[in-house]
Amino acid sequence: MAFSQAFFLLVVSISLLQLFSGVYSTTFTIINKCSYTVWPGILSGAGTAQLSTTGFVLQPGQSNTMDLPTGWSGRLWGRTLCSQDPAGKFTCVTGDCGSSTLECAGAGGIPPATLAEFTLNGAGGLDFYDVSLVDGYNLPMTVVPQGGTGAGNCNATGCIADLNPSCPSELKVTQSEEDVACRSACEVFRDPQYCCSGAYATPDTCKPSAYSQFFKNACPRAYSYAYDDGTSTFTCASANYDITFCSSPPSTSLKSSNGQYPEAVQVSAGFRETTPKLIGYAAIFLLAAIWGSTTAILTTSATSWLTL
Repeated sequence: MAFSQAFFLLVVSISLLQLFSGVYSTTFTIINKCSYTVWPGILSGAGTAQLSTTGFVLQPGQSNTMDLPTGWSGRLWGRTLCSQDPAGKFTCVTGDCGSSTLECAGAGGIPPATLAEFTLNGAGGLDFYDVSLVDGYNLPMTVVPQGGTGAGNCNATGCIADLNPSCPSELKVTQSEEDVACRSACEVFRDPQYCCSGAYATPDTCKPSAYSQFFKNACPRAYSYAYDDGTSTFTCASANYDITFCSSPPSTSLKSSNGQYPEAVQVSAGFRETTPKLIGYAAIFLLAAIWGSTTAILTTSATSWLTL
């Protein structure tokens, strides 16, 4: 009987360990600090299940918290100037995903769009993340890790500058005489040297262009062209992430007065502590208690067997 109880407790402990091993490992808090409405879109990477929501609306000052599964990879961006026609078709001037609905449903954002890209729990258990302007730019965006363990560099990244007014005229997107986005040179000119394709498809042959340098000078931590990894990919472990549109008011110049990239602003959205961490701690204590009970039962059983 004692061995049956021990076996049962071991089975329960293994089940609990599987349950609490991180079905949801990371919390994203998506914050709109812009003075206008933003419609975030989300696309999961190849081989990664789509999330329960792939598009929603954030009014100025609003935020939304999402739990991401272990090993999730994908990208997130902001759509702007969205509307719905009388037939119910939903479209956006920038970042539209072509789904004709609020949900992107497996479709990516149509360039130009500022992108936040993630691979969670990747090599070495690290999260890999970046903010990319390779597909162009439509609004300021930052990614700020919260509560990382210190593995990796856990730095903030992104682009806080409003690049639309200063965008080169040949890349500029306007709507009703308003500057609303800045296209990439690759999209505009379809030239392999700008797209890092064909004869320019390696880091040795594809170099920064005057156009990519425009983005890099304004936002040194963001990806400006395909092989910009060295200064633009960041890592962290066991962190949650604040993804903020318009994290601070753009300055009058593209850099701060000392010519350096201003650190992304830490924002407090009052979001809850990630549930998996709290559950994980509880699971550890519960497993310890179960293991202690199991050990006691096994010891008692062994003593009884030795006295037979």
